[in-house]
Amino acid sequence: MAVRLLVNVDHVAALRNARKTAYPDPVFAAQICQQAGADGITVHLRRDRGHLRDRDVQRLKACLDIALHLEITAHDEMLRMAVAARPAMITLVPERRAERPADGGLDVRRLNVRGQRVVLANAIAMAKKKGIKTSLFISPDKRAIELCAQLGAAQIELHTGAYCEDPSLLQLQRLRNAAEHAHRLGLTVAAGHRLTRQNVVAVAAIRHIDELNIGHAVITDAVMMGLQRSVKAFRNAIDCGVRERTLRAVS
Repeated sequence: MAVRLLVNVDHVAALRNARKTAYPDPVFAAQICQQAGADGITVHLRRDRGHLRDRDVQRLKACLDIALHLEITAHDEMLRMAVAARPAMITLVPERRAERPADGGLDVRRLNVRGQRVVLANAIAMAKKKGIKTSLFISPDKRAIELCAQLGAAQIELHTGAYCEDPSLLQLQRLRNAAEHAHRLGLTVAAGHRLTRQNVVAVAAIRHIDELNIGHAVITDAVMMGLQRSVKAFRNAIDCGVRERTLRAVS
């Protein structure tokens, strides 16, 4: 089974916005990724529009032949935007003022304390009513996964930051256990955050991980080797992990 590669083009938009120019165009970058073999494009539409703009999302939806996944917070304005754009998937993520993604993803274990569980459940229900799948970006934690299933999410995205900082067997096993548990609960599994061509192989080899979201490392490699070669190199690395998974299954 192939593992889908979704490329996040937020960093192309951030480069454009740094000089307030019309270039580089994240939509053109997404088209290059599509030609290079990406299975989808992921973008984070922030409330402050720090990366992508509303028009970017509309253009992406209109021009892509591959899946568009939209990362947003469970805020009314963002949900209305998402419903209007009709992406293939909405991933609900935390959002900080700082540009760096929040460590660990959504803190779903404290939803009752923070009064946000109903907000997320309503967001998931709204998306489902419009035929849009929903995913929650979380740490590889058993209880968090169970809460995602209870909320009605179709998918989880495992935060791989801890593994990338400490690529030990312990951290890798946490991801394996989380993917297995989510699969048993009927959830599909994605993973992402700080993945590189070097560390993605072991993650792609994990059974039940169906999708990988990679942005920063793809664009970083593209600076040196070009975007098309960068996407193809990640595609090859992921396929290497899938071959390892297949060999493991038959041995």
